[in-house]
Amino acid sequence: MASKTVRSMTAFGRAESSYDSGIATWELRSVNHRYLEPHFRLPETARPLESQLRERLRKQLARGKLELSLSLKANPGEETTLQVDEDLARAVVDAAKRVSPGLDTLPLNPLQLLQWPGVIAERETDAEAQSRAILEAFEAALSQLNENRAREGAELRRFIEQRLDAIGEQVAGVRELLPQILQAQREKLRSRLEELLAELDPERIEQEIVLLAQKADVDEELDRLDAHVTEARRVLAGGGPIGRRLDFLMQEFNREANTLSSKSVVTDTTQAAVELKVLIEQMREQVQNIE
Repeated sequence: MASKTVRSMTAFGRAESSYDSGIATWELRSVNHRYLEPHFRLPETARPLESQLRERLRKQLARGKLELSLSLKANPGEETTLQVDEDLARAVVDAAKRVSPGLDTLPLNPLQLLQWPGVIAERETDAEAQSRAILEAFEAALSQLNENRAREGAELRRFIEQRLDAIGEQVAGVRELLPQILQAQREKLRSRLEELLAELDPERIEQEIVLLAQKADVDEELDRLDAHVTEARRVLAGGGPIGRRLDFLMQEFNREANTLSSKSVVTDTTQAAVELKVLIEQMREQVQNIE
């Protein structure tokens, strides 16, 4: 696996491989899941390979719910694989005549004769060749699945990076307006306090204004949002199984956006907090599909 590849958990892969008397066809489907959860659908002849198939899967995938179906079919150009043991069939007929002398006068049902054990034998398949074909087709289907996961993962990465850019713009906008916001809030509070508390000590008024201004200061939240944007970019650049890490970061983004909203004292920060929550939710929905 390429270490810098971001992969989706939703994809499809299909491949087939021929052996002496048939074709092995794999169809793999994966969707998002918290862990790696494979479900194999195998013909009985392929059951001995299941542990080996699971091991190969674990080496290539970290998360996702998978349906892995194998079908084994005879080659279209092959002659029938059913062979009639004519000697045995004649022996069965002769034995029937001996135990039932009047059999010659009765119609013989050929289908009943063919049902006698051993009269029809399926041509033996080279088990080793079949196993090689099954494993070869599995690797090809798994490779196709991973290519599709990587393509969709690249789209998810671009989508998330666009939202990170938008979050950065929102944070920068609030940070730029913050001195004006705090000054306007300061003046508003001073005017209200002076009207309500005309006889109150001016120094006490100033202390109250400072306390309220501190409560409305969101500079720390803006710094943390910037830090989360930087960390999310670093995680995306690293690639690999990063879905859980990104999911945790979405929770941290939400925490800061909620705090920013609760501290909002003007329309500008309220609107910024709402827009941040929208962007974060959009990212969170896409992160659920990342391995």
